[in-house]
Amino acid sequence: MLELDTRQVKMGQRAADKAEALALMGGFLLEEGLVDKGYLAGMQAREAQGSTYLGQGIAIPHGTPDTRDAVRQTGIRLLQFPEGVDWGNGQRVYLAVGIAAKSDEHLSLLQALTRVLGEDSLEASLREASTSEHVLAILQRTPQSIVVEPQLIALAQPAEDLDDLIAIAARRLRQADCAAEGFAGALYDAAPLPLGDGLWWVHGLRRVKRPGLAFVTPATVLSHEGQPVKGLFCLATGGEGHEALLERVCELLAAGHGAALAGGMTVAQILAALGAEAAPDWPSATVPLANAHGLHARPAQVLTQIAKRFDGDIRVRIAGSDAAPVSVKSLSKLLSLGARRAQTLEFLAEPLVAQEALPALLAAVQSGLGEPVEPLTEQDLARADAVTSDPIEALVDDTPSAIEAVPPPPAGSTWHAVAASPGIAVGPAYLHTVRSFTYADHGVSPEVERTRLRDAIHASRAELGSLIHRSPVKAIREIFVTHQEMLEDPSLVEDTDARLAQGASAEAGWMATINEAASTQEALEDALLAERAADLRDVGRRVLARLCGAEDAIEPDNAYILVTDEVGPSDVAKLDTARVAGILTARGGATSHSAIVARALGIPALVGAGAGVLSLAAGTPLLLDGDRGMLRVAPDAATLARAQEERAARVARQQAADARCMEPAITLDGHAVEVFANQGDIKGTPAAIAYGAEGIGLLRTEFLFMAHAKAPDLAAQEADYRQVMDALEGRPLVVRTLDVGGDKPLPYWPIPAEENPYLGLRGVRLTLQRPEIMETQLRALMRAADSRPLRIMFPMVGSVTEWRQARDMARRVALDTPVKDLQLGIMVEVPSAALLAPVLAAEVDFFSVGTNDLTQYTLAIDRGHPVLSAQADGLHPAVLKLIDMTVKAAHAHGKWVGVCGELAADPHAVPILVGLDVDELSVSARSVPLVKARVRELDMTKTRALAQQALDMAGPGDVRALVEAFD
Repeated sequence: MLELDTRQVKMGQRAADKAEALALMGGFLLEEGLVDKGYLAGMQAREAQGSTYLGQGIAIPHGTPDTRDAVRQTGIRLLQFPEGVDWGNGQRVYLAVGIAAKSDEHLSLLQALTRVLGEDSLEASLREASTSEHVLAILQRTPQSIVVEPQLIALAQPAEDLDDLIAIAARRLRQADCAAEGFAGALYDAAPLPLGDGLWWVHGLRRVKRPGLAFVTPATVLSHEGQPVKGLFCLATGGEGHEALLERVCELLAAGHGAALAGGMTVAQILAALGAEAAPDWPSATVPLANAHGLHARPAQVLTQIAKRFDGDIRVRIAGSDAAPVSVKSLSKLLSLGARRAQTLEFLAEPLVAQEALPALLAAVQSGLGEPVEPLTEQDLARADAVTSDPIEALVDDTPSAIEAVPPPPAGSTWHAVAASPGIAVGPAYLHTVRSFTYADHGVSPEVERTRLRDAIHASRAELGSLIHRSPVKAIREIFVTHQEMLEDPSLVEDTDARLAQGASAEAGWMATINEAASTQEALEDALLAERAADLRDVGRRVLARLCGAEDAIEPDNAYILVTDEVGPSDVAKLDTARVAGILTARGGATSHSAIVARALGIPALVGAGAGVLSLAAGTPLLLDGDRGMLRVAPDAATLARAQEERAARVARQQAADARCMEPAITLDGHAVEVFANQGDIKGTPAAIAYGAEGIGLLRTEFLFMAHAKAPDLAAQEADYRQVMDALEGRPLVVRTLDVGGDKPLPYWPIPAEENPYLGLRGVRLTLQRPEIMETQLRALMRAADSRPLRIMFPMVGSVTEWRQARDMARRVALDTPVKDLQLGIMVEVPSAALLAPVLAAEVDFFSVGTNDLTQYTLAIDRGHPVLSAQADGLHPAVLKLIDMTVKAAHAHGKWVGVCGELAADPHAVPILVGLDVDELSVSARSVPLVKARVRELDMTKTRALAQQALDMAGPGDVRALVEAFD
């Protein structure tokens, strides 16, 4: 095999561009007697076919198969470019490795090159290297382990070309948790290398989570660049861990086993040939998982604690998969399984502990691991089998991009964000960013670094214990208990120890382990499990701060607004609520841990405000309105005074509205608007009536289903609905039929995860597939109604066909259970329903506009998106035009229209909605008095003119400004 030595390296080279760098390399290879003059043309041709840039500042220029005749002797030469060379597409090369290969002799070069592809900060090391010895030392670091598992071998796959094989290999590497989405795209930019015997090699480093090698063969022999394709090795590079494996591959090819690899060997034989470790031959047992949300953090903690009672090794995997089993004693490894309800867990235990451990683990899973569980049905098991055997993989790069620095919002401007915690806050901006620590990549010795790491973990664990002890809020304590459990995860220490043994410092080894584990969880399709990655990174930063001896940032003495990109729950919990007036983040959603803790502490908070807030100058005065989701930057004294007055005025206005809450909402010129209440449970009706609600305009029945440990039967549902009807005392009840789906599953009705649940099986789309569930609900509603007014509406209707199917089902049920005052309608949540309003209006009894969903679908903005959600404003003219279209179509047929989304309670929106002739507004019970008071201030003639103006505005900001001027 070829070896590297210092004579093969030229240091301190300079080139104006890639063409000049190639000429330098061609001259170097020529003067060394490795090639003839024609080889430079081959290198240029190869670059024209595809860039030879590998990543981390390295390129491997080489010729095409047609120019192999120009190679006199196989070899490599290295050129270091301290200033770098633009290799195209924004890629900069600091080390060019020129390859001259006559045949398969160059396989050994792969061993030397691919070892470094996943190194962190390698570009800086290559750029700053001052000697050839230093360059070689970088290229010859100790290798990292590499994954080769049964699931990474795919034989006789249907494929039309090499690209198809690459896609299959990338998918296998993703399923093995070696690569993330987008890995395949990086592979297509690489130039596949022929190894001989019809075998090819391709590798990529972008979107790699851990080193892994996939091997794929086609069902029939393919062709690429005039050469046969019988098999493909696909490497996800993640460091230096592939040396031994590459040596093994090269030895197999040199020994003439290439033909057997390309066809004839079984998966087991290929694994054995590659020296892969097989799963341990230990006693095993299987048990189906019945937990509604799968093996998420809480039940996983219980399982981990049980396993830790036994001294031996205990592992688990999803039965039927080819994945290697993971340690049950590792919380992060358990979460990385992504195990879902109805999937079967296979436990393996060392023989010495198997007899006691396996029954204990199985019993714990069967009992629910601390959670109530419902028995699994045949349908549950069938869906789980489908998920396990036929996972759907998307080959797109959806990596969240880092928030780039942008200009700050100007003084006097108003910004909208996601309201995460209510209240008005005033104070100077205190910029707090995630601290960056400087530390050495290499440690003093493995023993010293292990001691430092264990001391830091011990101190961090004690710190968490203190936070748990003094936190007055249960939600905060539960978060820190989870963080403590993460710190007790043995796999984090074990994985870090492996890095320390290779010379890493405690800081570098620890953060590499944390980032790898967090990336694994972030890649899971289960949002609940993926969300825990933020906690893992928070724990990682806590230990890192201890290792670096960093002190906590000193807060200002006076009250301030905390401004940051994202806030870790630890950061929020440590804040002094006497000084933190409010929290403002660039990213985040209203359901994140940070928002939960902020609400628990009573700190007004806005999240998802955008990158501009991170550019605010420290001390910039801010006015934060956590009720409206509004931020004012550097408001003048008059604005601040108005804010204080507004706070007082809000109290007074609320008191005045409460005093008149039982009066109807009638405009100044005598136009009546009904104001109803939205409700999510069966007990809130009396309170809604006490606030002045004239009925229930939206009963969210999914919450009633969620209140039951199992699917409520006909009698249970009838009792629930009758309780609401009785409390209404003859007032109308508008009920939304069961609205669940991939984004909000029921615990006892798990639904397979979808790539985009908001565009999948939701609402009526789903319940029409379960007619027995919908019929039971309809029958319960009609039985509870007796002679009282009942309005049933179907959610997520997007077509006339869906409406008719749901209507016909309701009519069939009504034949057996007649209702004296029954109306059937739909929720207008999908733009297609609004566009079809002229057709639907002839058949429905009413429309109810769900502005939350209608807004996100119209604007193509997820209302929970951490960055864009603030732009999902229902006062966008496009949304208003759909509402206007719906109202006009309904009134043309004598039908009524209500609005039951959050927009109905927006003080700016009420005049517009009333001006569009909306008949009913349904809001939270507490908002009923204020909405009624707002209607009483209006004049219909003026509001109708206002609404028509709003339809012609350019954006929601213009509409809000229009209303401000109107008032």
